[in-house]
Amino acid sequence: MLIVGLGNPGQAYENNRHNIGFLVIDELVRRCNAVEISNASFEGRLYKCHSHFLLKPTTYMNLSGRSIAAVKHFYKIDEVIVIHDDLDLLFGALRFKKGGGHGGHNGLKSADEAISREYIRVRMGIGKPEHKSAVASYVLSNFTKDEQPYLHEWISRAADAVELLLRESVETVASKYAVKKIEIE
Repeated sequence: MLIVGLGNPGQAYENNRHNIGFLVIDELVRRCNAVEISNASFEGRLYKCHSHFLLKPTTYMNLSGRSIAAVKHFYKIDEVIVIHDDLDLLFGALRFKKGGGHGGHNGLKSADEAISREYIRVRMGIGKPEHKSAVASYVLSNFTKDEQPYLHEWISRAADAVELLLRESVETVASKYAVKKIEIE
């Protein structure tokens, strides 16, 4: 199985809302002491962990599909999980589904075009700005001081869910790990 975290490469984007997928991959890499595989044609940071792969595309969000397809085809992988931020869910939400539309998310749009829509999605709610015109700056902003204390628990829960997805169905994982939002005190 290929597990992909969506985000943008570089230190400037490291703690942005748009990079929540990268943060979950970092946690999974840490947990299994994954070994990095070097291959420039993958256009991403690829890690081997037991019988699956973990990927952080370095193509920037809108071209993520290139990296995903390169790894998927090279290793002849059938199942793909994509972890991504979701503006339509409240901060801290965690949802799971297979397939569906991209909802304007450029990383998902790129993945859909490259490998089809038939992959498992781990949707991590980041909330949305008050005005639609502020979406780009919002997703590229860091989590607020009030949100930061909840990040570790949320990322850890998402990583737990992904580990279970390696063995169980999307429905089983959703019934155990889905969250509507995190209550910020």
